[in-house]
Amino acid sequence: MRVAAVFRGGARRLTGVAAAFSLVILGLPVAALAQAAPPAEDEAPPARDEPDSATGAANGNEITVTATKREQLLLKVPVAVTVVTADTIEKAHIRDIEDISTLVPSLRVVDHQSTAQTAFYIRGFGNGDNNVGVEPSVGVFIDNVYRPRSAAEIGDFFPAITRVEVLRGPQSTLFGKNASAGVINIMTAEPKFHPGGEGEVSYGNDNALIARGFVTGPLSQTVAVSLAAGINRRDGYARNATTGDAINNRNRWFVRGQLLYEPDTQFKLRLIADYSRISELCCAVVNVRASAASAAVGGVVNNPATPFADVTYANFDPTNDIRDYGLSAEADYTLGPLTFTSITSWRKNRAISNSDADFTSADLLGRYSADVAIRTITQEFRVATNIDGPLNFLLGAFYSNEAIGDAGQTIYGRQFRSYANFLITQASADAYSLPALESEFGTLQGNPALYSGQFFAAGQGLDEAYHLTDNDFSIYGQADFKPIRRVTLTAGFDYTRDIKHFATDVVSSDVFSGLNLPALSTLATNAGIAQAIGGLLRVPGGVASPAEVAGFAGNPFTAPYYRLIANAVAARASQLLALRALQFLPPFLNVPNAVEPGRVSDGNLSWTARIAYDPSDHMRLYLNASTGFKASSVNLSSDSRPALSDAAAIVASGLAVVNQTYGTRFAGPEHSMLFEAGLKADWGIATLNFAAFREIITGFQTNLFTGVGYDLLNAQKESVDGFEFEGTIRPVAPLLLSQSLTYLRPKYDVFTNSTFGDVSGATPAGIPPLAFTAGASWDQPFGAGNHLVLRGDWHYESSVQVEDGLPAEIVTNPITGAVVNTQPAIAAARAFRRTVSEFDASVTWHFASGLELSVWGRNLTDDRYLTVVFDSPAQPGSVSAYTNEPRMYGVSALYKF
Repeated sequence: MRVAAVFRGGARRLTGVAAAFSLVILGLPVAALAQAAPPAEDEAPPARDEPDSATGAANGNEITVTATKREQLLLKVPVAVTVVTADTIEKAHIRDIEDISTLVPSLRVVDHQSTAQTAFYIRGFGNGDNNVGVEPSVGVFIDNVYRPRSAAEIGDFFPAITRVEVLRGPQSTLFGKNASAGVINIMTAEPKFHPGGEGEVSYGNDNALIARGFVTGPLSQTVAVSLAAGINRRDGYARNATTGDAINNRNRWFVRGQLLYEPDTQFKLRLIADYSRISELCCAVVNVRASAASAAVGGVVNNPATPFADVTYANFDPTNDIRDYGLSAEADYTLGPLTFTSITSWRKNRAISNSDADFTSADLLGRYSADVAIRTITQEFRVATNIDGPLNFLLGAFYSNEAIGDAGQTIYGRQFRSYANFLITQASADAYSLPALESEFGTLQGNPALYSGQFFAAGQGLDEAYHLTDNDFSIYGQADFKPIRRVTLTAGFDYTRDIKHFATDVVSSDVFSGLNLPALSTLATNAGIAQAIGGLLRVPGGVASPAEVAGFAGNPFTAPYYRLIANAVAARASQLLALRALQFLPPFLNVPNAVEPGRVSDGNLSWTARIAYDPSDHMRLYLNASTGFKASSVNLSSDSRPALSDAAAIVASGLAVVNQTYGTRFAGPEHSMLFEAGLKADWGIATLNFAAFREIITGFQTNLFTGVGYDLLNAQKESVDGFEFEGTIRPVAPLLLSQSLTYLRPKYDVFTNSTFGDVSGATPAGIPPLAFTAGASWDQPFGAGNHLVLRGDWHYESSVQVEDGLPAEIVTNPITGAVVNTQPAIAAARAFRRTVSEFDASVTWHFASGLELSVWGRNLTDDRYLTVVFDSPAQPGSVSAYTNEPRMYGVSALYKF
């Protein structure tokens, strides 16, 4: 009933175009059954350098994939997987994983504050943005080597990529702890034992220049090598109106070398070394709702009504410098029916960034920097059978050691003091100004000049340093058993043990944030009462002693006057407590300490159970149940706080700092569960892949920006029901039509402790109910080996709210800070929605000589939308956002030899 309900809900949401195209794709394959020749079950597809068509493209489910860590035809893989082939990458001018998302509706890629902070989502699940301690839910592998953090995944694609596999749903059984939502598996070509290569030059708008090359060939009869290199440069399409510079540019390059040693048919060794660098001015932030706060000190933002004019204001340009490099070795040895594989890797990544985090022309934050270094060592061993019989299995073990260092600063700029004065007068209803506040607090402590010029002074701020080591070990296995012809039973497991040690060294020099405002408020109340009573009693010096105050309060004739005085003074002093919201950078309790060990460990057993049935040589049906796992994520940010359960021990140990608050040091692990039914078919002139599913994640890790920090939490239970469809049809020889469609119905089943209170039953933001890609390609021969290829793709995502809420809109008690009402924060976010409708196209002339000339365009409709929306830091009422890229177009020349 649940699957049927999903289908009914999805059908109601289909657009007219999508529905019509679906009928074409679904209907034509039936007529094709009589014409299709049955392929042999184990028949391998043509190799990349031996194309089966003029374009070198494989046909649908004839593509070979390694989604199950075995080479299999896509038709025979009972897993929901989308494959983007080398031919598609080339002709659609796909440059990186973000571009891939326009062809894979279930995949979403979102940029954040810097190039290194890119998040991946599959079927609506994913995270990892802006906090290096947060584990990803989508695992990325390049040539079987795991890339643990997004900064190591966002570079340009290498030439000679053979395919990109996007595996949907939990894949922890074979891919480990960080594949609870899915896997992106990128494979490149091995070096060849015959000379060959390719070179490409592309030029486009905004002076976009891409030059890439790849060569391969033998050094001997047993050794072959390849070398790939490329640059990608483009002027920025956005303008910082304060500095006059163009930002959101491209400036990146890479080099990658491989060596293949193959002395015989039993042994093969593949060595890979790569280095890449990104040095860019990214990422532009636009204002979508302004407030009077920053304008009070002369700050300027863009016109919120025109966020897609690509104009931003910052008193310095955002910078990103990312270096990523590593070595890997893969050895395969075949002994009879067994193949032994060893994969070893060592990688380093360093990302240095700085940005004007107030996102205005005012010098409020003079520095918001991060220097993140990641070193990763992995080792995997596995053995797989290749038996011509009913049983085949795979067993393996995986170890990973990761070390992360993160150093950063948040420093007040020259104008923050003036800005703080404005905020203080607003918060206290003009009862206080900044100089008056400094004088009063100093006087209360016996020195009126104690704090003179010290509150929010330029150069004060936060110095941060974090360190994390992560040791992960897993053993896994999977077996395929064929009890009868056309039926395959699959069972798999993975046991993972993950241990993290973390440490912080965070120091705040913000004088105002270090004040104990409740204690000062009490002092101010007592001093005000003593001064008022002293004036009435005309005592020498004008200040009554404690005994005189007590006598005044206890005298039946003066007690009513005392209560009036006390209430009036207390009301004014209580306004000091409202200023706690301006203590942006409070003192930090570092970890490890006497109470908190700075350690978290997880153990988990994941499993897969699957049955596949082939009603014919053209079709495969399957049922799949599987689980996934993601280890605990550590909050490596200044918003890391001890748990409330440790409060008593922290106070008893004398560890509590001024203004001590409690929250989380880490989010607990995620556990995912998938139920899926699927169909794969290949009738020669048509292919079809369909999956209906229910996916549940318990303990889903959320990382929400609040305007001044991050809330790292676990949602108790989140689920998504949906279905996916992919199909191709070749109605006539030159024409290939394709369609991919994803329908999702997500839900927070139980989320009682969210930033916005209990949101159980609500729909998570950012997940479009319908995502749809339709494509067409016409390959027209012109004789003598020349041909013309016309290609177009339309990508559509239905309207969706961008964020769950805007935390700065939460109503709190100005005295106690307690939450009063979260509904304004949820309502404010409803104003910001996103709908996507992008069209990509290319025209390519192929010469028989190997030369290809293309005219291409991406997002030709210049469809603009908001990708991320958030509260502008420390600016009440202001909202900022990131936007997608505008129209890109150009020409290219590619030569293969």
